[in-house]
Amino acid sequence: MKFATFIHAGVEQVGVVDLDAGRVHPLAARDMLAAIALYPADGSAASDNCAGIALGDVQLLAPLPRPERNIFCVGKNYRAHAQEFSRSGYEAGAVAGAEIDAYPAVFTKPGSSVVGPEAVVDLHAGITSEVDYEGELAVIIGKPGRNIAVSDAMAHVWGYTIINDVTARDRQKNHRQWLLGKGLDTFCPMGPWIVTADELQADQLRVQTWVNGELRQDGHTADLLFSIPELVSTISAGMALKPGDVISTGTPAGVGIGMVPPRFLQPGDSVSVVIDGIGTLRNRFA
Repeated sequence: MKFATFIHAGVEQVGVVDLDAGRVHPLAARDMLAAIALYPADGSAASDNCAGIALGDVQLLAPLPRPERNIFCVGKNYRAHAQEFSRSGYEAGAVAGAEIDAYPAVFTKPGSSVVGPEAVVDLHAGITSEVDYEGELAVIIGKPGRNIAVSDAMAHVWGYTIINDVTARDRQKNHRQWLLGKGLDTFCPMGPWIVTADELQADQLRVQTWVNGELRQDGHTADLLFSIPELVSTISAGMALKPGDVISTGTPAGVGIGMVPPRFLQPGDSVSVVIDGIGTLRNRFA
């Protein structure tokens, strides 16, 4: 099932999306964290008989519009992207021949970076001139745990959504770490909804990013260097994961810095990230 956060008649609500009918059915849950607690990962308890609201009459927000928990992100988790990043000259301290990491590179984005589908992403002119896109599959944790074994990891996954890990490449390089380049306000578009874990085979999904109608990224989650169970296990080692935590799994090749010359986002650009079984996350940049 697809769970969305939306505004209708000035009221923020959570509901189940019926794409075939083009409607969203409101739930009693006060927010998405409450929905994660109330409904199982197969969404079986979320059905209702109300007529619902037309999707065209609501404003979709990020599924977790004000994250109270962590947004973990993974860098260089597709081989071809790791190689294009190393070749780009933007990886501070890169060692020739060591493009592929032995361990996942994990960083976080602050909750203040989150915006929803169709929201405008601020290019922050004057702070950065090298803004890039990164389309990614994101995991939503539903069951808490610490020191989670790889074999048990998928039992902790409630669902999946899409994230665009927007990045200021100059700040990423100059500060020799990734928070300041990736944590700017509006730099974490998320949505359009969360699809429960039962609906997707997460290691069999196509991930595409389109910029102004041009296909830039075309990858597949089967090519993740570190699988979702491995990421859940690694991140939970000595650090408890809780419901509402997000793990963005990395981006495939085709980002702006991988081009010769690099192609950065400009005012008026539209970026759409499309993932099988989830949908499209579209944002405009200004």
